Amino acid sequence: MSAQHEGSAVSAQQGRVGLIGIGSMGWPMAARLVQAGFAVTVYDAAPGQAAKFAQEVGGQAAATCAELAAQADVIFTMLPTSAIVEQVLGGERGVLAGLRPGSVVVDMSSGVPAHTQRLAQAVAAAGGEMVDAPVSGGVPRARTGELAIMFGGPAQTLERVRPALSCMGTSITPVGAVGSAHAMKALNNLVSAGGFLIGVEAMLIGQQFGLDPNVIVDVLNASTGMNNSTQKKFKQFVLSRQFNSGFGLDLMVKDLGIALGIATDTGTPTPFASLCRELWASAGKTLGKGQDHTAVARLSEQLAGVELGAKKG
Repeated sequence: MSAQHEGSAVSAQQGRVGLIGIGSMGWPMAARLVQAGFAVTVYDAAPGQAAKFAQEVGGQAAATCAELAAQADVIFTMLPTSAIVEQVLGGERGVLAGLRPGSVVVDMSSGVPAHTQRLAQAVAAAGGEMVDAPVSGGVPRARTGELAIMFGGPAQTLERVRPALSCMGTSITPVGAVGSAHAMKALNNLVSAGGFLIGVEAMLIGQQFGLDPNVIVDVLNASTGMNNSTQKKFKQFVLSRQFNSGFGLDLMVKDLGIALGIATDTGTPTPFASLCRELWASAGKTLGKGQDHTAVARLSEQLAGVELGAKKG
């Protein structure tokens, strides 16, 4: 059976799906659902964004979150924060106002675990179910449907939404009860953030010694220092000076705050993680709003008084 026919069969069995948040990540994720044959309804707070998606990609645009919820059995949210997720759920035009009994809300945002658990209770009181399924992989893997998805919720609910999730990701890992996936996502980004900073500092040290940063990256990728940043960020976004990976610096700082909040709640000492978050937060204040997360390299450059890749005069 072709992917198109398989998706059509699944959508007929499962009903309509909705996706709220048609941004840099939500757009390609919704597009994967449309391409797989799902009947997709989209909503975005930006005027005209949902209509633009429906015109250029397919599916239908909803005027409100309540309208979308009334047309969908499974509702995905891809939004910046838990506070915004709460906003789209509540109110006269929110998801809960139009929620169909038995519907599943799948929060794919990077949220605060405790906040997610409270929202899940509100969705349950309205006759639905909420689970969390944040993603990793960024815009490139969202476009190809190769995201890594973490899932927090019952096994039977995962099986219900797996066909749709499988259109967006190649790795779907159940990690525990609702809220646990958001915890895992924050911890993943903590590790990613630490690897990025130490890699940038290594390049700065090497360049000052006389090594070519591009060669440093090549050696790291062939050695034990390899990580996601050496593979997919340093040459592509830092050494190229593009700083346009599609994931905001403010969002990384937010996720690191979530990770450190979990550490506080669990009484876990985190000296390195705390320093890591402090450096990222400092970059956010120093570089200003609207920066890509890869621009954090500029803070390390400022501290060293050196620009990566620049020729010595």
